[in-house]
Amino acid sequence: MLSKAAFSLWPVGVALLAGAALPFQAASNAAVGRALGHPFWGAITSLVISAMVILPLLIAQRAAAPTISSALHGPWWLWVGGALGAIYVGGAAVVTPKLGAGGFLVCVVAGQMVVAMVVDHYGLMGIVPKPVNLLRLAGVALILGGVLLVHFASNKRAEQPSNLTSQPNTITRINNSN
Repeated sequence: MLSKAAFSLWPVGVALLAGAALPFQAASNAAVGRALGHPFWGAITSLVISAMVILPLLIAQRAAAPTISSALHGPWWLWVGGALGAIYVGGAAVVTPKLGAGGFLVCVVAGQMVVAMVVDHYGLMGIVPKPVNLLRLAGVALILGGVLLVHFASNKRAEQPSNLTSQPNTITRINNSN
């Protein structure tokens, strides 16, 4: 039988799985955007498919109808999640081909941490305030340093000639077969 402590770790596992999916999501959105002719078509495709996945889950769980009236009386920022999600998905579709999945995601994590520090410090959006201190700032500085290392290491490698012959990607093969 699982202990209470072990069972309490399931949210960590779900979060790790969600994080592990992000590089594939960014790369997939970029690829479908290329195939459809514009990165934002990749973003909208991702969002539509997300709705197609979530709606059956709501039905399967027999979730009650949303209480729109109570949400309308909530703070204005209740509604920014969709717009912020679109910014993330659109940004991923546009810049992942330029930065790579790793480069994009290290920037995402750095951006999340910088803004999370502000949200925590001021207790925004109902979060219990956690004041910024020197150790937290040092942690974010290390993350920002990691962004620079990943970015410059990726650029340095891209500049070096390769002895390997490059293979056309799937999108190129599909387009050339038409």
